[in-house]
Amino acid sequence: MFRIIIWVLIIYLGYKLIKLLQGNRSSEPSSKKSPVGEETVKDPVCGLYIAKSEAIVGTLGGERYYFCSMNCLNKFREQLDNTNKP
Repeated sequence: MFRIIIWVLIIYLGYKLIKLLQGNRSSEPSSKKSPVGEETVKDPVCGLYIAKSEAIVGTLGGERYYFCSMNCLNKFREQLDNTNKP
């Protein structure tokens, strides 16, 4: 009887561990979810869709670009610098 209880406990802990690991695979950088119905925009660097109100805005030639993080904005700037070099 004691062995059955131990096996059930091991299986339960394994199940919880798998669920925990699957939950951490989210691609969103922030833990906040965007409100329902809010407009989303696509980050041109990583391709992540984010709420427009939470995005970091960069402007180039009068056109606005929306980024999920400063890291993506900096990568975008680096890509522009590399393409403008002779």
